Amino acid sequence: MRDVDPSVVPRWAARAEEAEFSTLATIGRYAYPGVSDTVSLAAAAGATSRIGLLSGVLLAPTWPAALLAKEIASIDGVSGHRLTFGVGAGLREEEFTVPGLGARGRGARFDADLEVYREVWSGKPVGENAAVPAGARQVPMLFGGYTDRALQRMVRWGTGYIAGSGSVAATAPRFEAAKRAWRDGGRSGEPRLVSLAYFVLGDVDAGLANVRDFYRLAPKEVADNVVPCVSPEMVRRSVAEFAELGADELVFVPVTDDVDEVARLAEVI
Repeated sequence: MRDVDPSVVPRWAARAEEAEFSTLATIGRYAYPGVSDTVSLAAAAGATSRIGLLSGVLLAPTWPAALLAKEIASIDGVSGHRLTFGVGAGLREEEFTVPGLGARGRGARFDADLEVYREVWSGKPVGENAAVPAGARQVPMLFGGYTDRALQRMVRWGTGYIAGSGSVAATAPRFEAAKRAWRDGGRSGEPRLVSLAYFVLGDVDAGLANVRDFYRLAPKEVADNVVPCVSPEMVRRSVAEFAELGADELVFVPVTDDVDEVARLAEVI
């Protein structure tokens, strides 16, 4: 959310682990007054020891590939290999803030970057030296996005698909498309299916205002599908509906930085 208090991140992470939630996740934005995904994930890694970490999703083509690969391997290592790298190509042109890494051509650049990530994580030299310490692993990746190309990347590189915050009705066809692409691509088993759900159980008015602000410039079809859970009943219904849909995990994303929201959510579910 806009103007989040950065000092909340480690406290939120510690409370979420104490409450025995399974995962802590970030939401990727750069041209917005928040905390960077990598900083939040590193802070959460240092404040916890068991809970999973997820970038949901990080806008990968906005970064130089080797640098991002090193950042992700470093966070994964610091956390004791608890990180899942959720990635997407990005929608908003203003997010592409690095000169030479604009929105144009991001898909082709993303495909090339994925090759670089694997090479860096395997210890291939970047210049004269490897970029990561011995013991770095191939960090598991989930892919988000609304295109067939995103699903093709998932099949080639990923362990599953991550849907943005939205209704079960909107998410169901994306999950089905992911499973179909997985089978058609010859992958064994089933893809891991994860979805996000915004929630606010404290100051509902402030939370809804933050969501409207965050999605103000998003494509209409994306913004219109974002309906935060604002009551215990809505939270419980989302859990039940996404479980029935076959989601492996539903990650509730706060829309205020009130750390007491962790306890409120834990009490409900």
